[in-house]
Amino acid sequence: METKKLQLLVTSDIHGYLMPTTYRRTVEPLGLVKLASIIEAYREQRPSLLIDNGDFIQGSPLASYVHANHIESSNPIIDVANFLNYDVAIFGNHEFNYGLPYLKEAVTQSQFPWLSGNIFNEDGTTFTQPYIVKEVDGIRIGIIGVTTHFVPIWEEASHIEGLNFHDAFESAKIWISHIRQHEQVDLVVLCYHGGFSHDLSSGALIEPFTGENQGYLMCRELDCDILITGHQHREIATKAFTKSVVQPGTKGNCLAVITIDLDMQNGQIINKHHEATLHYVDETTPNHPNVASLLDSIHQQTENWLDQPIGRIEGNMLFTDAFQVRIDKHPYIEFIQNVQMASTNTAISCTALFHDGPGGFPNDVTMRHIVTNYIFPNTLKVLRVKGEQIIQALEQNATYFSLKDGELTISESFLHPKAQPYNYDMWEGIDYTLDIRRPIGERVTEVTYQGEPLNPNACYDVVMNNYRATGAGNFPYFVDCPIVKDVQIDMTELIARYFEKNPIVQAKCRRNWTILY
Repeated sequence: METKKLQLLVTSDIHGYLMPTTYRRTVEPLGLVKLASIIEAYREQRPSLLIDNGDFIQGSPLASYVHANHIESSNPIIDVANFLNYDVAIFGNHEFNYGLPYLKEAVTQSQFPWLSGNIFNEDGTTFTQPYIVKEVDGIRIGIIGVTTHFVPIWEEASHIEGLNFHDAFESAKIWISHIRQHEQVDLVVLCYHGGFSHDLSSGALIEPFTGENQGYLMCRELDCDILITGHQHREIATKAFTKSVVQPGTKGNCLAVITIDLDMQNGQIINKHHEATLHYVDETTPNHPNVASLLDSIHQQTENWLDQPIGRIEGNMLFTDAFQVRIDKHPYIEFIQNVQMASTNTAISCTALFHDGPGGFPNDVTMRHIVTNYIFPNTLKVLRVKGEQIIQALEQNATYFSLKDGELTISESFLHPKAQPYNYDMWEGIDYTLDIRRPIGERVTEVTYQGEPLNPNACYDVVMNNYRATGAGNFPYFVDCPIVKDVQIDMTELIARYFEKNPIVQAKCRRNWTILY
């Protein structure tokens, strides 16, 4: 008896982060240039396949710069993928953000196939091939790719014109059956750019089951050996329903490795064993010298682009005390609200100040200032929210504050076990008063909309970030609110677009809320 030893190396949700930086003038443990060193080291251990599971070409300042300024040139993100000899890639939902011509050019440039088992052209053919069979050391591995079919809900119609997105679970089921019957494969690997609505261990629901994240259903019911997931940016390496399951984070912060040991007798597999692990980039991980060399020029161009003025502030939009911004409304907060409302044509908005340090915009604003202040990769959703739910949300926001010896402080629940400044929202488009002297649950004393008391039974369209729209941060009532609009463009890009339309912005502030204490 012999044992054949193989492995799958998996990335997902790279989002264009090649260099070890989020472009805030710091070096960070992330990026494909560092991950490449880990990939190279693992390739030396046993025969390997390298797979990317989607959201590869969009998201970083470098990706934005390439799209804006180098659309006629080869895509450096694909150049790196080609250099690393990826074997296959899966379409993520963000692959479509720049439109089909841009995406098709990236696919054409790629020296590896992109799989689309549930994305179809109008004539019924698949957008690209649905699966591939790779032979490694005599072992035939079938790899199927499917993408969350919620793309049409999020994406601009013009970006996916002529494409139909079928149910990812049902499509995967069809292709697994097909390759089991017709391709004589030894292993089936399902690559799904989607995540989990249920806990893999207990089966408990962890988010509303909308169909966006069908990973648990796939794991439980489909006849594959290995399930590769993404989309949620989680870090998962486990086993469930006898399958090895991975989800390797985001921005190249870790590599998923699935080792596969196959016991062979007389040319037949008599036993399969596979194990999933995650391997993280850290401060000691070296840049891969050849990848770094490929990126030197475009990285420096991106740095220069980030430092070019993108807009001008007249007045003062800087602050030093983040807590004070949450007590007394600041022009920076009003600016972010205005961007959200202008980007969605919505009259009511809520946003948080995501960090506790100094911030805001100087008079001459660069792209670097934008990404330094807006530190999360949020997109926007417009929800249809009842007035009573707005009041509930304001009551939750009021729990951010406590009174200690008559002094306004931050509640312990927002400080431990970790600081959560991002879970205190400020609202625009309504006027309201929070009285922290009153008991929790009774602190909202007044809410008006367009000069009239907010109607608890009426519905209002509210724009918020996609994180809050999931109900995260103790806002569970948002989960069941109808989604009116889903803008799948990063807020940093939306802020930049706002400055393009409004190159001079007045630092002004209408104080529409009051904190009493």
